[in-house]
Amino acid sequence: MSLTGTPLFATVIGLTLIAVVLPLTVWGKVRGPAAARLATRGLMVLFAQVTAVALVFVAVNRDMNFYASWGDLMGTGSYVQSAPDLGADGMGGKKAEQVRQEPKVRQDFEPVDGLGGRVKKTELEGKISGVKGDVMVWLPPQYDDPAYKDKKFPVVELIPGIPGTGKSWFQGLKAHEVLEPLMKEGKVQPFILVSPRAMLLGNADTGCANLPGKVNADSWFSVDVRKMVTDNFRASDEPRTWGVAGYSAGAYCAAKLAILHPDRYGAAVSLSGYNDPGQEPTSLVAKDPELRRTHNLKELLKAQPAPPAVALWMSGAEQDGYLSGMDLKGLAQNPTTVHAEKVTGGHNLESWSKQLPQTFGWLSQTVKAP
Repeated sequence: MSLTGTPLFATVIGLTLIAVVLPLTVWGKVRGPAAARLATRGLMVLFAQVTAVALVFVAVNRDMNFYASWGDLMGTGSYVQSAPDLGADGMGGKKAEQVRQEPKVRQDFEPVDGLGGRVKKTELEGKISGVKGDVMVWLPPQYDDPAYKDKKFPVVELIPGIPGTGKSWFQGLKAHEVLEPLMKEGKVQPFILVSPRAMLLGNADTGCANLPGKVNADSWFSVDVRKMVTDNFRASDEPRTWGVAGYSAGAYCAAKLAILHPDRYGAAVSLSGYNDPGQEPTSLVAKDPELRRTHNLKELLKAQPAPPAVALWMSGAEQDGYLSGMDLKGLAQNPTTVHAEKVTGGHNLESWSKQLPQTFGWLSQTVKAP
């Protein structure tokens, strides 16, 4: 029974109704010794509490899509088929041109339930990363317009927080619903939106890192997913035509990928992100003190051979993204640029969704059409 499916939701509703009606019906009819009556009534109260909590969890998870499967929830899901050492650039000894010239990765896409026909999903087997997972793609309204039939489109890769799935950006933040009218009005550039699976090892946070023997999350996002998009859609692999955006743990990832790979991304949006990976309790990187230090965004920015030609937008409340952005802004040297924006609102999907018009307006000025 699917964690996000209707049968489970209906079952939990039914059990909750039983848990409410049962005490009203039999509370005064319980017989036996006082201890037995007390235990029976206690079990009915416990049953009511458990079903109420389960109903809230299932309803919220169906709406926000924090966990896509039982494996995600229980922390047993693994989408890593292999994790070889791919080297500093995550390419496994290959040059970008070699990867570009490899046979095209042709994928079949199917509509995603509850999100309308424009959001589609495919199962991608990453040839470089060794990751196999789902990737969701939304095409802008102009994509099928005959006037644009020969045009290529810029791309924004969307990374959810932990827990979270690719569907979180569309069902939780409602990114496509917010942005589609703005694209039609010309206020936001028509982007292809791509949201890959981020929870690759149970519900642990990979920090978008390549960790030999464990996971090659960086190469999954920055190599395999990018190639799949350019092989299947009218998109370029030029870094100036690609942006990456994330919220919470995904915000850290977005900024990190842009800093590390200016040859793949031209801009990044970080919504309520952080610089220290240790701020995410499930971070695999933070388990090792030296990895935690070297994967701090401030250290990564300082360690680059030359200031990366990327633009970063970092927003959030003062202690929830804004000060992290100010720290990076203080370190940035031309051509790196950092915009730090202080916003009101909590660490939640509603707050991040409200920022989409402004952040994608900025991306429209920063990420270029092919």
